Amino acid sequence: MRSFFDSFLFKRLKPAADLILTLIYWTYFTLGFVVVFFPFYLFSFLFSENRQQGFQKLNHLFFKGFFGLMKIVTPGLDFAIESEVRKIRSSIIVSNHVSYLDPILLISLYEKQKTIVKSVFFKVPIFGWVLRQSGYIPSGGDRSETMLEQIETLPDYLASGGNLFAYPEGTRGRQGRIGEFQKGIFKIAKRCGAPIRVLFVRNTERLFPPGKFRFETCVKNTVRLELIGEIDPDELDGKRPVSEVAAKVRAMIVEKNMYTNRKPRV
Repeated sequence: MRSFFDSFLFKRLKPAADLILTLIYWTYFTLGFVVVFFPFYLFSFLFSENRQQGFQKLNHLFFKGFFGLMKIVTPGLDFAIESEVRKIRSSIIVSNHVSYLDPILLISLYEKQKTIVKSVFFKVPIFGWVLRQSGYIPSGGDRSETMLEQIETLPDYLASGGNLFAYPEGTRGRQGRIGEFQKGIFKIAKRCGAPIRVLFVRNTERLFPPGKFRFETCVKNTVRLELIGEIDPDELDGKRPVSEVAAKVRAMIVEKNMYTNRKPRV
């Protein structure tokens, strides 16, 4: 017997369901931020003893609520996130990158998190202000005072249990390919003497495809996030080139990507 997801009626209703659910998601992003969360950001800005930590926790709660909402209202959607991923602390996290959902998924997992963001986003009103107050780091060759200050304080931040995550490809991958890796995040890991945790994300691009405004909902889809490898700080010591470490991490992700693409999507 065919499931409802494969039925003729469902296929006729799906475009309308996609639009309705997309509007619900974007309403959370706009009204949810302005009406519910912005007053707390303002309070943290004015009165918090540790402004960055306050903003990072609010970011975490905001996106945790977003994915919680998605799971409740989206038929067929589930999340499979390994417990080892949730337990990561004091680490540099790198991953493949297939959707705009990837970074906010990681923010939803960790109360203390920083990430590297394209410098152009720091110029966006309100959004750029939140990025700066959260202590996020601009990329794209930006050598601003903001970036230098954040890099300088990273060792203490990581030692306190915070995570820094980034996507070495620098942009979202397309057609299941893994792009060449930029080396900046690996230089930071070497400077901080921090372990690198390698993650692999799957199926976020099925939920929110690149280049689309509308989410693909009401399909059987499990977003998966798993830990596939680690690089100890010892491997970054000495004279070993950062390029070798970057190549090793990329090989981990490429191998996992090839194995994943051979299996049926779940």
